[in-house]
Amino acid sequence: MAKVASVCAVCVSEAKGTIKTPVNEIVLQKGHGIVGDAHAGDWHRQVSLLAQESADTPRQRFPTIAPGAFAENILTQGLVLYTLPVGTHLRVGPALLQITQIGKECHQDCEIRRQTGDCVMPREGVFAIVITEGTVRAGDVVEVAAAPAS
Repeated sequence: MAKVASVCAVCVSEAKGTIKTPVNEIVLQKGHGIVGDAHAGDWHRQVSLLAQESADTPRQRFPTIAPGAFAENILTQGLVLYTLPVGTHLRVGPALLQITQIGKECHQDCEIRRQTGDCVMPREGVFAIVITEGTVRAGDVVEVAAAPAS
């Protein structure tokens, strides 16, 4: 039986380089990303995802770190996202995403690094493009829809 993963929170920001704010729902648009998010556009990092399990380590030292603090759009639980290969398709609620990048170059002066001394997004964050659009909310199921061909 496959392990069930879920969305813990969905978050957006109006400007790049800032902490994202939790919202009730996000609308994912094919070839664009999240409607109203600063990172949306025609590029390979339309949506950012981070596992709650990755965020738990810094939260042990700083328990008040809120969802979106690592600049993630979608915070998940139950799936080790950064172990999935580039090209993997993820079903997130009704939407279908394709992982395009694992980790990223860190902005050494990012807000979370200044507050905690560390940021997990450069090591364990996952970036994706929107293949099939849909509205995503906390509580939605997350599952691997297809792994890339070897």
